[in-house]
Amino acid sequence: MKAVCWMGKQSIEVHDVDDPKIINPHDAIIKVTRTAICGSDLHLYAGLIPSMESGDILGHEFMGIVEEIGTEVKRLKPGDRVVIPFTIACGSCLFCKSDLWSLCDNTNPNAHVAETMYGYSGSALFGYSHIYGGYAGGQAQYARVPFADVGPIKIENDLPDEKVLFLSDIFPTGYQGAVNANIKQGDTVAVWGCGPVGLFAIASAYMLGAEKVIAIDRFPERLKLARGCGATTIDYSQDKVSIVEALRDLSGGIGPDSCIDCVGIEAHSHSAGGIYDKVKQTLKLETDRPFVLRQAIQAIRKGGTLSIPGVYGGVLDKVNFGAAFGKGIHMSMGQTHMHKFLKPLLEHIEQGHIDPSFLISHRIGIEQAPEMYFKWQKKEDGVTKIVIDPWRDTIGAETRARVA
Repeated sequence: MKAVCWMGKQSIEVHDVDDPKIINPHDAIIKVTRTAICGSDLHLYAGLIPSMESGDILGHEFMGIVEEIGTEVKRLKPGDRVVIPFTIACGSCLFCKSDLWSLCDNTNPNAHVAETMYGYSGSALFGYSHIYGGYAGGQAQYARVPFADVGPIKIENDLPDEKVLFLSDIFPTGYQGAVNANIKQGDTVAVWGCGPVGLFAIASAYMLGAEKVIAIDRFPERLKLARGCGATTIDYSQDKVSIVEALRDLSGGIGPDSCIDCVGIEAHSHSAGGIYDKVKQTLKLETDRPFVLRQAIQAIRKGGTLSIPGVYGGVLDKVNFGAAFGKGIHMSMGQTHMHKFLKPLLEHIEQGHIDPSFLISHRIGIEQAPEMYFKWQKKEDGVTKIVIDPWRDTIGAETRARVA
């Protein structure tokens, strides 16, 4: 099969690799019908997440048709159409039973690596470094899905793939970001980053009762989409724009009730603080660039809630924790508890409350993936979201016959 492979820092190639096989009776093999490049994949492309190995298959946003099931899989059958959550959960440990699915105790075979870095390990992830299990991802024509009775959600309607694909990550992630922000009816919410997660956080904030959402970014195509979601926008690249002061003015002088950091590890700024972070990260004196986190802590009102769906990977520098303490703010963060949100968000799509395909800018075949990784990292060609049909323009590709 063809697959998108990480070959090194800023090196992505499409290779012919072995088809995945059932290796555990709880596995399923799916034929991938749509997959996507996530903003988090760009962290891998940039070499910011350790423990990647040359040849690793990328991708954690994917869906498809069940081709084969293991002997212990009871809930799925060949021919079922499914979306795969990016977190891999066992369904039976303390954390899964507590609805904390992304903290699953049993799916990461490399838990000892994560424990060295973080104290304890969360769940395994598809296509995302050997710290999180080293599982092959879904930017491929076929994928192995472990714990197949626990993760996949069946799509039993005729909605096109593009309307349900983002249940695999970014829609639930943006929604959890809004849920974690403790939004109440009539609140003012600030969202940093109008990429895919940020856009879904904006839409979700309104779904949860926000009166005003203020979105912060610098790319015209993203700001336009944010306004389409109903947000007031701030272009932080404009000269003399103080985000903290602008948010104070737009919130009646008290600051936003909730702030949502959808940027994380690769925050950008031309300010002295942003340049400082970039230099320290380049010299490997700092793992992340927490410029947005610093801003959000400064801007949020006293007693407000800071939600952090943006990915952070390590140790941060010069974060004003004293301001967080002094203002008595609440913080909530972490990987998305995907399984908790799949069914209710699918219902929102089915009922026409939201069409998640609104943010797609590029539809490509699998061979174009390396080029599009480069373009998205460079913010070229108006990229907002890239969807891959792994069977498009593939010479000699044939559907395999499988017997379950």
